[in-house]
Amino acid sequence: MRILLIATNRHQRLMSRMNARPVPIGLAYIAGHLDPELHDLRVLDLMFSEDYLGETERTVKEFHPDLVGISLRNLDNSSYMDPQWALPSTRAVIDRVRSLSKATIVCGGPGFSLLPTECFNYLEPDLGVAGDGGETFAQIAASIESGENFHNLPGLVYRSNDGETVYRGLAYSNFAKPPRLEELDMSRYEQAGFGIGIVTKLDDSFSHSIEVGKDTNWRVLKPIEDVVHEVHDMKERFGLRKVFFIDSGFNVPLQHAKALCHSLIDADLKVRWNSYLAPVPEACDEEVLGLMKQAGSGLVIMKGVAGESLEDEPLDARLEPLKEICQRCDDTGINYVISQYFGEPGETAETVEAKLHFLQDISPALANLRVGVRVRPGTSAAQKSLEEGLIEDESELLRPTFYLDESVRDWIVDRLKAEADANPRWNLL
Repeated sequence: MRILLIATNRHQRLMSRMNARPVPIGLAYIAGHLDPELHDLRVLDLMFSEDYLGETERTVKEFHPDLVGISLRNLDNSSYMDPQWALPSTRAVIDRVRSLSKATIVCGGPGFSLLPTECFNYLEPDLGVAGDGGETFAQIAASIESGENFHNLPGLVYRSNDGETVYRGLAYSNFAKPPRLEELDMSRYEQAGFGIGIVTKLDDSFSHSIEVGKDTNWRVLKPIEDVVHEVHDMKERFGLRKVFFIDSGFNVPLQHAKALCHSLIDADLKVRWNSYLAPVPEACDEEVLGLMKQAGSGLVIMKGVAGESLEDEPLDARLEPLKEICQRCDDTGINYVISQYFGEPGETAETVEAKLHFLQDISPALANLRVGVRVRPGTSAAQKSLEEGLIEDESELLRPTFYLDESVRDWIVDRLKAEADANPRWNLL
């Protein structure tokens, strides 16, 4: 079977003063689950395309696929200042493929998994896969070729005979098979962001609505030896020395983080890596930060004030532990990026100034000032949006929707713009 996988993500600017182009690592893991002896595979990555529809058309005409997988990485770029909705361009890709081919079109990816039914109805592929889709997509390919029924597969979204959209729930994977990276322009990606992604540990949420902490449930917890092997393999095959560990919180659980660092040190791979740091003080002790530095950590990314609502506890009670963590990073020599939200539920003029003072008091490599909260399904921001009439139904969250507390709504952009203009390492998003 001829299978074409298309990565539709073209959002390049993650920060106003820095371009970052993430590798379509999810699609590479999908490719890794397909048996090369059974399938002829082509991967079309549209990140660097100047004419994405023209390139899609040329590839379909040349390759004549039987099955097309479409990856929707994000619903949008999560920027209040420059919102870019991803679904129209993905829909255009699907329409162009359908105009040229009778191939079965399957859509999935992290963005699709946030609102599977709504994405399916908007994009109108033949099938959808919600969640971690490697195994399910491979089974779809096998079932189509053999003529077997596949409508009971986990994660499947499809249209029933009576026209109703059926959603089978999320699919899960342990990412046991390595990603197939040779179809991507790896040398170009090495120069285009924080590093090549390697999955290490993911929490049990696809909506990013939970706080990572010591009691987090993990849907993916890759064996340490597999992580080290992937880093070594990536370096040996592609000569790459910059990695981004795709991890909901590298330092949690603490003992797992220390063990991974010890293994990286013992392997002496001589790579630089970045990841997310969970701002949990008890999981940011001097030992783990020292091990991270010794193991090659060059940068960590942290959320600012934890949680979505300032109404739950005093702001000072959240900022002080975070300030302590930043100081520990400074002492260890680990650079950090802080992403601080402004305008969340309960925001006031006083809390805005407290957050700004906090950012001025620390020394981040970069500070991302995020205007408003990109409202996700099932979150407190979504509940507030419903109560205040910002949305009538969570299905509307398919489009870029931001919550800004009424008390700061009229002036917050001007206030933050003035601060970002005065601080070269601050980005306004």
